[in-house]
Amino acid sequence: MQIVVCGSIAYDRIMDFPGYFSEHILPQKIHALNVCFQVDGMKEKFGGTAGNIAYALILMGENPLISATIGHDYHRYFEWLAHNGIATENIKIIENEFTASAYITTDRADNQITGFNPGAMKYPSSLDFNKLNPKETLFIVSPGNLEDMLNYPLLCKARGIDYIFDPGQSLPMLDAKELIQAVEGCRILISNDYELDLIISKTGLNKEALLGLTDTIIVTMGEQGSLVSTPNCEINIPAVNPKKIVDPTCAGDSYRGGLISGLVQGKSIEHCARMGSVCASFAVECYGTQDYSFSPEEFNERLKGYF
Repeated sequence: MQIVVCGSIAYDRIMDFPGYFSEHILPQKIHALNVCFQVDGMKEKFGGTAGNIAYALILMGENPLISATIGHDYHRYFEWLAHNGIATENIKIIENEFTASAYITTDRADNQITGFNPGAMKYPSSLDFNKLNPKETLFIVSPGNLEDMLNYPLLCKARGIDYIFDPGQSLPMLDAKELIQAVEGCRILISNDYELDLIISKTGLNKEALLGLTDTIIVTMGEQGSLVSTPNCEINIPAVNPKKIVDPTCAGDSYRGGLISGLVQGKSIEHCARMGSVCASFAVECYGTQDYSFSPEEFNERLKGYF
């Protein structure tokens, strides 16, 4: 089964501020803000939804295809993908743009200020759907280029390709009509609990009505696990307790990698969601997005203890 991951490729530049933002922002001057925070260095991590999900799928033993765009500073990311056995031929290089980048500064109270440059992500990835076998393809449309997020669900439906719709942080840019069009006919709608509330608010459709458009809704809820809803039942999936909690940044994308791996293996939706939870538990044990790892034996041992 060919897994296609559509989404973003990005560099995450992570910085720590040794103080508190609140000590340097005067409430009475918020209308004329001009501040500078000196940070304790910077760490660059490979990120973006497509990159993160594909990385999780590689750890799960799958062979994903990434559909995304990347800037002229692609060399380090391509080297990383090649090191992990992830193909790059369907990643479109935009020579006159930088790769999408998030500049994240965190203070001692875990408050964050983030600047995001979409860069190459402003351009569609232009995937050739004629190269895909509809009966042997599973597609996930995750946050990335807006044109891709709107067009790829239509192309999947026109060609009979199963797809997962995962709008995530791109939700504010989608209107009600666009959301309904993308959700209708998808195999799974996946979001966190806040995002589902936003989808319901934007579309005017309650959860029951949304389940009339899609087979399954999966809502991730962090340490509270996830909820799988179908027209016939709801299944609470508990979170897997990690050995330690270091950084939850990539947990959602890791969950999706484990979930999709289960789907292509033909597992039940409950089993797939549990695989997602196990994969996510490894991710939160490491700092950064694509820095965790596990062997098949380690994964299966944790999964076995989860049932």
